[in-house]
Amino acid sequence: MDPTLDASTLVLNILLYVLLPLWVVAGGVDWFCHRATNIESTAGLREALVHAIMGVQVGIPILLGLLFEVNVLVLILCILAFIAHELVAHYDVKYAQDLREISIWEVHAHSYLATLPFFILLLIIVRRWETFVDFITLNWAGGMALEWRQESLGMNGNFAVSYMAIMLVFGVLPYLLEIYRCWKWERDNGVSTLPWGNAA
Repeated sequence: MDPTLDASTLVLNILLYVLLPLWVVAGGVDWFCHRATNIESTAGLREALVHAIMGVQVGIPILLGLLFEVNVLVLILCILAFIAHELVAHYDVKYAQDLREISIWEVHAHSYLATLPFFILLLIIVRRWETFVDFITLNWAGGMALEWRQESLGMNGNFAVSYMAIMLVFGVLPYLLEIYRCWKWERDNGVSTLPWGNAA
């Protein structure tokens, strides 16, 4: 690594090569814990859908940060998504704790999944301090439109594509399979954990 890298680049490298990969790893550990406790026959499809909602709540800000310039609009969306994620995460644990075992490994995974978005958001603010100042002073003019990112990401410049592919394989597909397993179990057993009625 170049010892002359400025602080902004070092923060970016921490985001790209430490925090974002850790989020995928923690999500994978969480998924294995769900599978080990037979989520399909315990907390069921309702919890699986809650997990998907939380994945979207974190995934959208990550994609926005990878693909677009972090302006006031992107920062607002990231903050709102973070708040929504915290609320849904609280509901998730409250709903599941009496229906299936939450192991120490899952507790550890949750600690990462809950705190990583916060630290990612903080480091984005550090890198885009002027944008944050514009946000809190309501100086939003010119910063409320999506603009494609001009700054290249990663050592080879195509980090966004690589990360999205990894996130699809190791982050999205396992949770889609979880939803399918839960839906199939409830369909085959004629039960439903959904609040609006019986599963088809």
